[in-house]
Amino acid sequence: MPQQRFDRGTLPATPWKNGGGVTREIWCQPAGAGIHDFDWRVSIAEISRDGPFSRFEGVDRVITLLEGAGVRLLSDDGALDHRLGTPLAPFAFAGEASVTSTLLGGACHDFNVMTRRNRCRAEVLVCTDSRALAPAAAGLLMSVRGTWQAGEHALGPGQGLWWTDDRIAWPLTCTETDAALLAVHFHWAKP
Repeated sequence: MPQQRFDRGTLPATPWKNGGGVTREIWCQPAGAGIHDFDWRVSIAEISRDGPFSRFEGVDRVITLLEGAGVRLLSDDGALDHRLGTPLAPFAFAGEASVTSTLLGGACHDFNVMTRRNRCRAEVLVCTDSRALAPAAAGLLMSVRGTWQAGEHALGPGQGLWWTDDRIAWPLTCTETDAALLAVHFHWAKP
């Protein structure tokens, strides 16, 4: 399948049922899958008030702060207590955990990757300089800061692309200081 480009600014916003924020879905696999039958899902969420996270049985989650002061993530049983306050520092946790988020100082935006544990796993990388990524049959790239060259694609801030069914080792270049790009590789679970 060819690469699919996206721009964060044009992604449709879906309000949360609890009114605590909105989600902008970037990519769901398979296409058109619902919340209970995706293999993976990548989105950007705006958290605008304190409240519970949705629970996802059998799903692994990786959340990365993009903008804002962040949130404190606390599970009901106290096993998870994490301050997500450093931008571009991915944090992984189990989707079935009953987690409440408390804003650390106003609304924030987070990059979210969810994978169905028995089907696949995700590797989330933060790139701050030019490099060649290892080959992956499926994945996503999104510029956070700076303009990046990914093969023939120029990706400005908030722009990205995703691909599947095509093993690609992306050469990434950026000559700007303080540049950052998120790269996600998806790996199918071994039977």
